Amino acid sequence: MGPHPAVAAIRLAVRRVLHDVLTEHTRSAGPDRRTPHPELAEAGAGRQRPALPERPDAPLVLVACSGGADSMALASALAFEAPKLSVRAGGITVDHGLQAGSDTRAAEVVERLTAMRLDPVEAVAVRVGHDGGPEAAAREARYAALDAAAERHGAAAVLLGHTRDDQAETVLLGLARGSGIRSLSGMAAASGPAGRYRRPFLQLDRQTARTACLAQSLPVWDDPHNTDPAYTRSRLRHEGLPALEKALGKGVVEALARTAQLSRDDADALDTWAAEADRAVRDEAGRLECAKLYALPPAVRRRVLRRAVMEAGSPAGSLFARHIEEVDRLITGWRGQRAINLPGRVEAMRQGGRLVIRQS
Repeated sequence: MGPHPAVAAIRLAVRRVLHDVLTEHTRSAGPDRRTPHPELAEAGAGRQRPALPERPDAPLVLVACSGGADSMALASALAFEAPKLSVRAGGITVDHGLQAGSDTRAAEVVERLTAMRLDPVEAVAVRVGHDGGPEAAAREARYAALDAAAERHGAAAVLLGHTRDDQAETVLLGLARGSGIRSLSGMAAASGPAGRYRRPFLQLDRQTARTACLAQSLPVWDDPHNTDPAYTRSRLRHEGLPALEKALGKGVVEALARTAQLSRDDADALDTWAAEADRAVRDEAGRLECAKLYALPPAVRRRVLRRAVMEAGSPAGSLFARHIEEVDRLITGWRGQRAINLPGRVEAMRQGGRLVIRQS
């Protein structure tokens, strides 16, 4: 008898990502490298396959594990699939230090990952700042720690346990901020430097991951912050989404996840268009020409402006849609306005038919 359907689903999702990592690793290593045998790559999740001998040049894939159901399910699937494809597998848990006993819980996660025969495994303690609110600050500290760990160990990829439910929440949060189509595109299946971060579970719901843990008798930790109404995402998860499903019927989460993918495709196309337009709207000295900017479709023009403002030194995390709208009015509603002050001590002004963006 094969594994539980939930276990089979998470293993299949991870196997696909590992195969992608191996393919990319092989391409970067040269034509003499061989990919795993296709029968091993495509074999069923419940089939007992012999582990391949580990190669010294095999890519290392790390799993970011908090000890919650999503990341524990991800870790178990990685531990099962990696040896079949001759991939090295390790784990990282980040101790944010935001709750009493967090160091003890991090040590417990290390023990569980080690018991799965992941190697290397480590806990990384971070200090969470205050910029952008507690959720944003914790996220920034976490990704900085994961980036450092990936560099330290030479990891080809870091797996994250975000599910379809997380994607739906991210889309709604973006909608509430009014941040535009890029925000509505949610989380990418691959993101970060060279696509370092991979999210195998974006097509799976949260319940599938939890059921997989139950089927494998995996202990999980439920973070009290996930139910604390002080946090926006927690309120959305336990109040907002249930209210939407009550009003609109089941399928809201799936529809929001589809919206994310469609929005991402559109945003990628517009970004490509904007990159090409950026070269066409500059004079010989590289200065932005207002008349040429005015002729662009608004969605493309604002992308060109955002890119120019960021290149001048304005941090992306502090740059909002209202800032770009103010700069855009220098093009579409010019009435002799003064220079506009932007985050990062950047200013934008119109001079002689040119848009000048620089640090003050």
